Amino acid sequence: MPCPRIPENPMSDDCCSDHCTPRVPPTDRYRRVLVIALVLNALMFGVELAASWWSGSVSLLADSIDFFGDAVNYGISLVVLSMGLVWRAGAAMAKGIVMFSFGVFVLARAGWGLVEGATPEPVTMGATAVLAFAVNVGVAWLLYAWREGDANMRSVWLCSRNDAISNIAVFVAALAVMVTGTPWPDLVVALVMGLLALTAGASVVQQARAELREGRA
Repeated sequence: MPCPRIPENPMSDDCCSDHCTPRVPPTDRYRRVLVIALVLNALMFGVELAASWWSGSVSLLADSIDFFGDAVNYGISLVVLSMGLVWRAGAAMAKGIVMFSFGVFVLARAGWGLVEGATPEPVTMGATAVLAFAVNVGVAWLLYAWREGDANMRSVWLCSRNDAISNIAVFVAALAVMVTGTPWPDLVVALVMGLLALTAGASVVQQARAELREGRA
């Protein structure tokens, strides 16, 4: 049976390329990387949650929840890693739904921020974003070799990639808040992060559905 078509470009949702990308099998090293990623994301969830409360930043709050979701996702990936394709695809489906739900929550919170209108404290925002970026780049680098695996592996890679992008955006928002003295940069970044989570979650769900069909065939 031919392998499912997985896009070589992780930014693309198109799974209809003219050739198949072979799956990269899980290894003991991959398991160790997932454990490291889980611990780092759990720690950063606590750090960013505290920083978002201190600074009043919606984008930091969004990023902290993202770290929590990623820690849960890494834990699920560890549990199903040695299971069959149907189990791994089912786990990826659940993670894609979590990513999509996260996006909905962030958009709702940003909408509330528009009504509230409070300006966040930019120094805490910027410093926390730099720390989070360093952590996510490190995790993404560790996971790079498995970025074109099955839907479960791909969802893990997408989480780390999206987080690094989000951290840059939060840092830029912190600078813009400092210059303008308004909450708008923080809210705009939170909106972008929510949309990014929506598209990534939809992409993972789409691929997981294809792999579920293949596993049950």
